[in-house]
Amino acid sequence: MNLHLSGRRRSSSILLLLLAAIVLLAGCSSKADKAAEGKVAITTTIYPLADFAVKIGGDHVHVTHVIPAGVEPHDWAPKLKDINRMADSQLLFYQGSGLEGWVDDFLKSLPSDSKLKSIAVSEGLAVHLEEGEPAVDAEDPDHEGEEAHDHDHDEEGLDPHTWLSPVLAKKMAERIKNELVSVDPTNKTDYETNFQTLSAKFDELDAKFRTELDPLPHKDIVVQHAAFGYLSKEYGLTQRAIMGLSPEAEPTARQLKSIKDFVKENDVKVIFFEELVSDKLAKTLAQETGAKAQVLSPLEGLTPEQEKAGEDYFSIMTRNLEHLVEALK
Repeated sequence: MNLHLSGRRRSSSILLLLLAAIVLLAGCSSKADKAAEGKVAITTTIYPLADFAVKIGGDHVHVTHVIPAGVEPHDWAPKLKDINRMADSQLLFYQGSGLEGWVDDFLKSLPSDSKLKSIAVSEGLAVHLEEGEPAVDAEDPDHEGEEAHDHDHDEEGLDPHTWLSPVLAKKMAERIKNELVSVDPTNKTDYETNFQTLSAKFDELDAKFRTELDPLPHKDIVVQHAAFGYLSKEYGLTQRAIMGLSPEAEPTARQLKSIKDFVKENDVKVIFFEELVSDKLAKTLAQETGAKAQVLSPLEGLTPEQEKAGEDYFSIMTRNLEHLVEALK
């Protein structure tokens, strides 16, 4: 199953919800509106966007994250309350690149006088990605001379996981900051200051990844699904994915044999799995090859435990680095 088709399958039921939402929008005000009185009302989809928006917006924003903790976002679809909340916001930050298959129908359903401004934060960062091919940032001068694929195509095949590169995550955060300044210029100084603080943290994280990964002898990582193309490209790694861009895709027997042979022939020590989807294949592969199974988070969302513990983008990415270092020694 791929991201694009997954969104299509549910479009009919989503459209029914959207039509119901339009009727309700004229006569009801969401809880988010009341809570956000006097603040910029922001709705986000995936967790990293919520984290960046809170850190940049500070006391001037009210951020609602519609995808609950513990839920994998690839196949999540909004309920009526989520539709109302998004429609009542001033800004909707979503990832784009096919991750949120429902978002086009939602935006088309909005009334002509809607004041919602929607922003696909990954726009300009994600390029067409063949399976196993490292991602390329078409706007990054460091990648000059590398061939980028044509952007005028179906969203199928796009890798949306740009936030897993701290370099690209910084660009995403800057876009969030620019949009906040656009709708709330009165607080521009605070947004700029908060972004500079956040920017320094991205730079520090990037430097830490480079310093710790560069000298390691191994560069191949075996992962559950192909979410780590941008991270791999940034730090000279190669991801070998059990599944493709969708975490629920089923690999063929031939693909499983190929990855198993690769693990054995290259003495791969760790098979990485994720917390928000089934880890059965990854753990089975680890058991059959004598490798260790370890978490490498694609940071599409937090678990309820991580949310309760106050984890954030930087703490999870730092743990990812620790696990990568352990695997590639």
